[in-house]
Amino acid sequence: MTSTRPAPTPFDHRMAVYGADDEFVAAALPFLAEGLGAPGEPPPVAIAAPDKLDLLRDALGGDARDIVLIPHTDWYTGSAANAVAQGAGYLGAHAGPGGRIHLLMEPVWNGRAGRSARETTEWIRYEALANLLFAPLATTALCAYDTRTAGTAIIEAARRAHPDTPAYEDPVRLTAELDSAPLPLPPADAEPHTHLSADAVRRGAVARGLGPADAELFTEAVTAAVAALGPVTGALLWGEAPACVCELRTSRRVDDPLAGFVPPSTPELAPDQGLWFTRQVCAYVDVRDDGAGTTVRLQYG
Repeated sequence: MTSTRPAPTPFDHRMAVYGADDEFVAAALPFLAEGLGAPGEPPPVAIAAPDKLDLLRDALGGDARDIVLIPHTDWYTGSAANAVAQGAGYLGAHAGPGGRIHLLMEPVWNGRAGRSARETTEWIRYEALANLLFAPLATTALCAYDTRTAGTAIIEAARRAHPDTPAYEDPVRLTAELDSAPLPLPPADAEPHTHLSADAVRRGAVARGLGPADAELFTEAVTAAVAALGPVTGALLWGEAPACVCELRTSRRVDDPLAGFVPPSTPELAPDQGLWFTRQVCAYVDVRDDGAGTTVRLQYG
């Protein structure tokens, strides 16, 4: 596949790869110093593992008080869509005019990201879509990849999502490639629904082991997706808590890679936000457009 160089945007999305603590510090310090020296910017932010933050405190000395240090387990708390929401919320609350701020970002590789091939796909989708979602903002992000924990496959895939690498791919093309893999077939005992109702989803979720609160939240997520997709021609329910699954089929094409990833204008999470709400609630939202319509598979946990 031919590499595509990015069109210039205010968003500066970089990647640093290292395999030792001193290499991490050597990459982080100049970046943070760049942020400290940028006129009109708030303090730069380092989001990393606690031991990496300790390294930065030692290396920065008194300058550490001018850096915002955030443990990455406080930032990366769930799905790729949750990471988008966290980033958008922080920029809205703390960035300078036009989104000006420097963010050093290290994912949690021993958590969701990188835990499986599916998680890697979700993470690379996030990295690719960030180039589109944050394109209008003058934010500078340095994504830190530790070869000791991230692994070669993840790092090579991540290079395709960062404009400062020779392997960079157009985000739309890359996400289309990620979504070209067929979904696993539903199990034989999946429960079919021609006319899916909220009550049917709620009953099915409870029958599959979700508690009342989780069943209600899953029902709201499915209902929000149905409202966003338009008429649903069929649905399936299966799985066991927490991995309850609802698959929706619609004749409408959903070929926008940003569907459900664009933050709404209001920070409050509400079901009327459609696929954004669904993506924030569900661990996975898989969208497959086949030209004749779209299959959307939601997994709660």
